[in-house]
Amino acid sequence: MLFELQHTDTGSDARAGIITTSHGQIETPIFMPVGTCGSVKGVHFSELKEEVQAQIILGNTYHLYLRPGLDILKSAGGLHKFNTWDRPILTDSGGFQVFSLTGIRKLKEEGCEFRSHIDGSKHFFTPENVMDTERIIGADIMMAFDECPPGQSDYQYAKKSLMLTQRWLDRCIKRFNETEPLYGYEQTLFPIVQGCTFKDLRRDAAKFVADKGADGNAIGGLAVGEPTEIMYEMIEVVNEILPKDKPRYLMGVGTPQNILEAIERGVDMFDCVMPTRNGRNAMLFTYNGTMNMRNKKWEKDFSPIDPDGCHVDQIYSKAYLHHLFKAQELLAMQIASIHNLAFYLRLAKDARKHIISGDFVKWKSSVIDQLGKRI
Repeated sequence: MLFELQHTDTGSDARAGIITTSHGQIETPIFMPVGTCGSVKGVHFSELKEEVQAQIILGNTYHLYLRPGLDILKSAGGLHKFNTWDRPILTDSGGFQVFSLTGIRKLKEEGCEFRSHIDGSKHFFTPENVMDTERIIGADIMMAFDECPPGQSDYQYAKKSLMLTQRWLDRCIKRFNETEPLYGYEQTLFPIVQGCTFKDLRRDAAKFVADKGADGNAIGGLAVGEPTEIMYEMIEVVNEILPKDKPRYLMGVGTPQNILEAIERGVDMFDCVMPTRNGRNAMLFTYNGTMNMRNKKWEKDFSPIDPDGCHVDQIYSKAYLHHLFKAQELLAMQIASIHNLAFYLRLAKDARKHIISGDFVKWKSSVIDQLGKRI
């Protein structure tokens, strides 16, 4: 994997670059739709390409390991061939999912024992077998296995958790270097910076990760309950240390405002389930604010969903989408998901355009307040 840093904004740390993988290039800043189980819920891959204009999607190691399982994925030739997505894929290591299974997992130095949320069967993840699993899935970008502590963790727990994550990272790197890709193209491994909301732990973690010399680095453990301003502060602390010539990926974040604030602080890559999850619940994100499509105010509004948006935004009216949600038609969730994903990609593309033109801060200031309003 290669990263070319093309432009840095003169008034902030915002950056524009290009990531090159074996499955194609990714222009940054970029938002990555979440395809947890090998699909982005309710959206065909043709729509992801043409309407959403997604350049990379995510898969999740925990979910794919449980279902369809490694035998099927390996027999298929990896996730790209199994689901027919021929652009880049990133896989989360499953750490966040495993550690969110409160009450049905046991954490040890060796790894983590957990029970499947599907059938209660017992499994054990280690840094080594997670690397093997991600090799079988075949993602272009693999994530290291880490512990994601709760946002309100106390200092002692956060420090203990970080030390474990760092020992696991060394084991991940060792296993990654001992193994080869299975399907004839290169894969790369991103470490994850943890440390909860404590500046000294985040600095130590960022230095530890930076010293590994990976092709890219991730910031994890944010947007898990801590105040938004603390999240921004932690991003600043970490990005002062992470190398500027490598992409920075902020995991699981967030709202359109979160994304613009993080871009301003030097983040390049984002993912979040919010566009599709909120879309399935009738919330649409737009530059004018958020719309609840179940509200009666849209019942006779025959204007386009978003006249500046993607194709479905322009051909369907607000009144029609309101009707579909009221009637509980599946098409409602599909249209809303496509709209929201396309908007998130458009937001990232617009940010990139303004970074390159040199007026990112001015543009961001002109749109950010409106993004959070309810209309």
